[in-house]
Amino acid sequence: MEELLKYMSVYLISMVKFIGGPLAGMSLGMPYLETVLLTVAGMMTSVLVFSFIGREAARWYARYRRNYSRPVFSRRSRRVVRIWRNFGVIGVAFFTPLFLTPVFGTIVAAVFGVPRRQIILHMLWSGTLWGFILTGMVYRFQEVALEYL
Repeated sequence: MEELLKYMSVYLISMVKFIGGPLAGMSLGMPYLETVLLTVAGMMTSVLVFSFIGREAARWYARYRRNYSRPVFSRRSRRVVRIWRNFGVIGVAFFTPLFLTPVFGTIVAAVFGVPRRQIILHMLWSGTLWGFILTGMVYRFQEVALEYL
């Protein structure tokens, strides 16, 4: 039962914030490869869910901004548009684990009209790449990572 709770913790945390998966896995004493796999699985669950509801979530957010007089462009949204113009879906996928959340990165790709299959493919390679790299860095520099937990 305790192992299942560890797995679920890493999985659920990485659904919301990618770097949380490696940090949780390391702090719970999980093996490296299991942490990578659970982190990628958590991200991809968010990607799958929000690739289906991404455009509708963006419409809801636009209504929310209008109703509460929120600015259309913020520093973050300008940065995302700049990434999109320069790199397209590959750039959004590449930067999603680092600077965006799996949810936000998927919604951005969906709003820009990327087909669901491409979103899933690009987020999968990006999540796998960054899963190995970030988990490796967290496990390699455990002392520093533990200071921030």
